[in-house]
Amino acid sequence: MQFIKILKSLCRHFFPRLFEYLRKELSDCNTVLDLGCGYNSPIQYCNIPFSIGVEKFEPYLKESKEKKIHNQYIKADITKIEFKPKSFDAVIAIDVLEHLSKEEGYELLKRMEKWARKKIIIFTPNGYVYQDDYDNNPLQEHKSGWNAEELKKLGFKIFGVNGWKRLRGYRGKIKYKPILFWRIISDLTQKITYRFPNLAFQLFAIKNQRR
Repeated sequence: MQFIKILKSLCRHFFPRLFEYLRKELSDCNTVLDLGCGYNSPIQYCNIPFSIGVEKFEPYLKESKEKKIHNQYIKADITKIEFKPKSFDAVIAIDVLEHLSKEEGYELLKRMEKWARKKIIIFTPNGYVYQDDYDNNPLQEHKSGWNAEELKKLGFKIFGVNGWKRLRGYRGKIKYKPILFWRIISDLTQKITYRFPNLAFQLFAIKNQRR
């Protein structure tokens, strides 16, 4: 067991987690809009001087406020909210697109591009992954799936994260036992799936704005 713990620690060292990728991409951004920020946004680890979190579900919004993740908060439906053009260096949507219909998702991406000065960042499952509502939050239901090719066509640069798709299932949890062992295997596959996003469980997509 001690050996497995050491191996897991080494895997985390050599195979970065989402917030480390995000922190790198946001290193040149001073203002960030976090759409559908939830209660535990990874932006809290990114040392952003100023960020706004938008969340419709009151319990998540309250918890995020208590953690003081963002400088400001807005309780709103992200499909209806508006901002002035080029209001933020970056606009991000982490685990958000899959909760919208395709039509709503495409429209949101257009508006994100309008609001961002430098880049927009998306994090979403690779293809449709079933998820019902939980936490008494109907917004948790998955309504669409997105793949690397369609995001590439929209101008995004795509990377694969969270390892090989076949190792994870509902809510991104490891499907096989012992879970710790297969999580390590998932981390090891990350070296491949990062460059071959079609094989990955989730997609990390960045679109740099033209200046």
